[in-house]
Amino acid sequence: MMHNGTDELEEFVCSSETALQLKFVGSKEDFENEELIFHPKYTHQVFGEKEKIFGYKNLKIKLYYTPDHLDTYLGIDYDARIDPIKHKGTKPDDIFKTLLKYIPEGFSINQDQFISNVIQPRPFTPFGELLHVHMSNEGKKYEIYKTDITAPGFREYHERLQTFVLWFIDAASFIDVDDEKWSFYLVYEKSVIDGDTHYMIVGYCTIYYYYAYPDKTKPRISQFLIFPPYQRRGLGTQLLQTIYNDILLDKSVLEVLVEDPSPELTALRDYVDCRNALQLPCFQSPLIHQSYSHEIEKECQEKLKINKHQCRRVYEILRLQVTDRSNSEQYYKFRVFVKNRLNGPYQKQQRDLDRLRRLGVMDHTELSVAAPLTSKEDRIRELQQIYEELESEYQNIIEKLATD
Repeated sequence: MMHNGTDELEEFVCSSETALQLKFVGSKEDFENEELIFHPKYTHQVFGEKEKIFGYKNLKIKLYYTPDHLDTYLGIDYDARIDPIKHKGTKPDDIFKTLLKYIPEGFSINQDQFISNVIQPRPFTPFGELLHVHMSNEGKKYEIYKTDITAPGFREYHERLQTFVLWFIDAASFIDVDDEKWSFYLVYEKSVIDGDTHYMIVGYCTIYYYYAYPDKTKPRISQFLIFPPYQRRGLGTQLLQTIYNDILLDKSVLEVLVEDPSPELTALRDYVDCRNALQLPCFQSPLIHQSYSHEIEKECQEKLKINKHQCRRVYEILRLQVTDRSNSEQYYKFRVFVKNRLNGPYQKQQRDLDRLRRLGVMDHTELSVAAPLTSKEDRIRELQQIYEELESEYQNIIEKLATD
């Protein structure tokens, strides 16, 4: 929503990431407590690729939620708004109209009405079946539930809940909840205040069950989110492990997939999968130094429900963990082992192109366009860079495993 213009017009351009203020409001005091505000990571899906809003100075978009029912408040404050009369008909962006496409009906624009809902809360019971209870080191209690769209009231609740994915999952979109193959896992913080039980939503995950011939399913994690105020408390680990524990009970499940994981979710998945894999004999030292095999993949799929690609990644992480990097021969064997995998797709492409060249299907020019020529030295340099980045990722997982 960027507008070109003079320096004076530039004064009316705001960052949508900075302007949007998210908050869970559990008391009247919380409404004014700026320390509770957290900002979105992404806004381009709502406000455009440049993530700018035009027409306001010191803009604040207040999108507040009660922590249980997710009753919603929308307030738009600013110090000044551009005057079309003074600026040749230039109008401000219609923020309210834009947000109406994403925020479900029933939200409040009246501050007093919203605060009234906060100080006179309605009873709340989490949806679905309680799967897991976690007590943090700080003494906080968290509960994880599983439900589906048929639970009374959950459809409306999910409409409010899913707005968060727009702000924290890149390229996220709302799901078709009418499809019965969706399952939902919800994480709540549970507390007792003055004898009353309170629940606060802190994160959730959606999973879609794909069919796998002839009589199996492949659950795919679609959206996985722990809200920023509750991150770095180990709740992502608790949620993912609870999902695994639940899925492992289903004998129809072939393997668990993850849809376009973010770097953060990839790291979390690696950590949890490695921690689980350490319980299997094939991942114990010195066996892990032996050749990677189909038997390892089969055991991973049967015992952990992870696919071949993820199994190989877990194997590499755990093998690096027990590799003596001061032993040049042992470390060299590990690097070659990983680089051979990384170079596999490139070698296959070269073989395919050589075959097309021999058959005369493509001429030299077409082959060059299909795969620009890379010198051996450039390819070695590129492969080394990819390897170093990967080893750094693996090292982060190893260090986290060491804290268990």
